[in-house]
Formats: sequence, C-alpha cells, structure tokens
Amino acid sequence: MPFSQTPPYSPKSLKHPRSLPRSLNYILKEQRLLFILVGILIGSTFFIIQPSLSILSSSDQRPRISAGSRESVVGNRDRGELAQDFQNHFGNGNYNRYSNGVGRVPVGIGSKRKRIVVTGGAGFVGSHLVDKLIARGDDVIVIDNFFTGRKENVVHLFGNPRFELIRHDVVEPILLEVDQIYHLACPASPALYVCYISCNGFGLAKWGFMVDCAQVQMFYCFWNWLRSLTCDYKTNVMGTLNMLGLAKRIGARFLLTSTSEVYGDPLEHPQKETYWGHVNPIGVRSCYDEGKRTAETLAMDYHRGAGVEVRIARIFNTYGPRMCLDDGRVVSNFVAQAIRKQPMTVYGDGKQTRSFQYVSDLVDGLVALMEGEHVGPFNLGNPGEFTMLELAEVVKETIDPSATIEFKPNTADDPHKRKPDITKAKELLNWEPKISLREGLPRMVNDFRNRILNEDEGKGN
Repeated sequence: MPFSQTPPYSPKSLKHPRSLPRSLNYILKEQRLLFILVGILIGSTFFIIQPSLSILSSSDQRPRISAGSRESVVGNRDRGELAQDFQNHFGNGNYNRYSNGVGRVPVGIGSKRKRIVVTGGAGFVGSHLVDKLIARGDDVIVIDNFFTGRKENVVHLFGNPRFELIRHDVVEPILLEVDQIYHLACPASPALYVCYISCNGFGLAKWGFMVDCAQVQMFYCFWNWLRSLTCDYKTNVMGTLNMLGLAKRIGARFLLTSTSEVYGDPLEHPQKETYWGHVNPIGVRSCYDEGKRTAETLAMDYHRGAGVEVRIARIFNTYGPRMCLDDGRVVSNFVAQAIRKQPMTVYGDGKQTRSFQYVSDLVDGLVALMEGEHVGPFNLGNPGEFTMLELAEVVKETIDPSATIEFKPNTADDPHKRKPDITKAKELLNWEPKISLREGLPRMVNDFRNRILNEDEGKGN
C-alpha cells in the first residue's frame, strides 16, 4: 500500500507586534479612555479626602463637652478613656488643641476616674470620706456590717450611680475589682468605755421593769465588751488580712487607718511616728491597741513580702457631725450630755490632755496619703492640745454656760498625754489641719441637737 506523503511540520508563525497606531485605536475605541480617566479621578478623590473624612468622623463621634453638659457626658464614659481617645487620635503634640472643635480639653479629662472601696464607709469618718470621693467623681463601694455604722450616714447617696453599698463583714473574704482600698472598718473603742449609761438611758425603767440598776449596767457593759473584743480582734486581724489579700490579688493600693492608741500611755511627748509606744498588752484597752499594732505589722509584711502598695495613717482624736451620740468618746460625751442638760462626765482629775481634729481635716489627710508616694506611717491629728477640763469649758461656751461637771474615777490605762507631731505629714503630704476646735465644735453641736431632738420626739410617740 503506497504511503501518503505528509507535509513537514513547521511552527506557527509569530504575530507581528501591534503598532502604536493600533494600540491608540484600541484605547480610543468604545470610549475606553473615558472609563480609564473616570477611574483615575475616583481613586485620586478617595485618597485625597480620606484623611479629612477620618478626622470628621472621629470629631462627630467624640462627646461634645460644654459647660452645661460636661458632667452628663463624662459620666457615661471613663474620663481616662476619653483622654486616651483624644491622645490616640491627635497625638501628644495636638492633644490639648481640640475640644468642642476649638479651645482646650476641659480640666479633669486627663485624670482617670477611680473605683474605690471603703470598708466601714457607713461610719462617722468613713461616710465623710465617701462624700469627698464621690464629689470628685470616683466610683465608691461601701462595705459595712453596721455594727457601729449607720445607713443614715450614707442615705443621701442612695440613687447615685457612682455609689454602691454592700452589707458585709470584712472578717469574711470578698472579691471586688477596684483601684484603691480604704480600710476603716473597726469599732473605734471597746464598748466597755461607755458604761456610764443609766437604767433610764438603757430603757428598762421606761417600761416599768423593776431591776437593779447596777446589775443591768454590769450585764450591759460585759455583753458589749465581749462583742467589741471579738469584733476588734477579728476586724483588725482577719479583716485586715482579707483586705490585704484582696489588694494583693487585684493590684490595688491599700490604706490602713491605724490609731494614736498604738502609742499607748506615751513616754514621749509629742509623739513622733518613730516612737514605738508604751502599751499594756494585757489591759482592758489591749484588744484595740494591740489589734491596730498587729494590723500595721500585717500591712508592712504584705508591702515588703508581696509588693502591695500600702499606706498607713495613725489617726488622733477626731470629732464632727455623724458621730455616734453615745459612743463613749470624750467630745461626743460632753456635747450629748450638755444638750440633754446632764452633767458632763470627767474621768480622773481632768488634767489628761488630748488633741482634737475636725473630720474634714482628717479626710483631706487620708486622701493626700492615699494619692501620695509615701508608705508612712503618718500622724494625722491636730496638734492643738486641751485638757479635759479645758474641753469641758469650750463645750459649755458653745452649748450651755450653766452646764455642770461630774467627776468619776479614771479608767484603766488611760493615756495622760496625747499630742501628735505632724512634721512628717506637713513635709511629705503637704497636709495640716485647718479647722480649730472653737470653729468646728458648733458644726457638730448643730448635728447633735437635730438628732437628739428627733430621738426625743421618737420616744414621745
């Protein structure tokens, strides 16, 4: 069979490259050039105006803070977050140039609003501290078991979105997320020191009970003494341990309110923070004195061993509105007795001295200590020194010149002299008391008069 001849293989010839006229013809054909120009224009426009859109969008989203609406706007967001937003967007160089489109960032925006817990915040000092913290814009959580605190001291804050109240005993652990802890929880003194209450004051004679006054008084004092011993010990030791443990876990700064009682019946006058004290460890006062000394030891151990930021304040005699009417402390005793037309009780010869500071001065000192960089301890008190008889005379001048004085035997281990040396607080905290006894006492008297009047009206009903 004859073979058919196939033509030899030859590669496909290459196309000739397009000439420039053909390329131009392709671009101009079917309005392709118009679409190219429109695309370039759109892209250019986007890249040109995009930064302006970003600034405008951020400006519209940030809160407009005016004089009339500053608090309502800032209240919805953390001040620190607002400040950070401004700083992140405009940079450090332009941060202070923007607010409401013109001007500067409002004062206070840069400070972060803190979340703070105050143990014993329904008490005398604690409630005044809470008022100050709320007024400056912080969120405050009060923990109180109402052993000595009163809801009336904080009722004016109910409904405030920055205030929370938890009924809790600090001898039991609690978990919270806060920036600072003010640990004030502790009865100021054992109830043994308030055994001046009469049978009529105790309320039994009013209902016609025939009892032996001395026996009732003894039972009342003994029962409250046992309660206060337990409370002082547990609060100063277990309560302080719990709050220090919380501070360690969450990285919060911890302030312990200690007392001038750690100096006992001092052999040094006035007392400096370097003085170690002269305390009877087995006396009737030791549950409080030694409890606070132990609390200071625990605080310093947590500071040195666990790195907890600790602050220690040693508080001297403090007075002012919201003190308990019958707590056994000398200023409240004298004021309540003079208002009720009762003799003012002076224990011993009345020559023992104390120094009295108004509560707002103390609160300013506590805040200065917490916000400062020094651990302490710091004496917080008024160095103005009065004997008990001099104090009684000031109370008489303020309330009733005809008031009388009744002398009774002195209590055990009663310090003969008490006066703080506040040089350290002046130098490192820039703090010193401003309100004198004659200036502050009338404010306390007005509060006591109103409460005693309401108390009497309640008994009448």
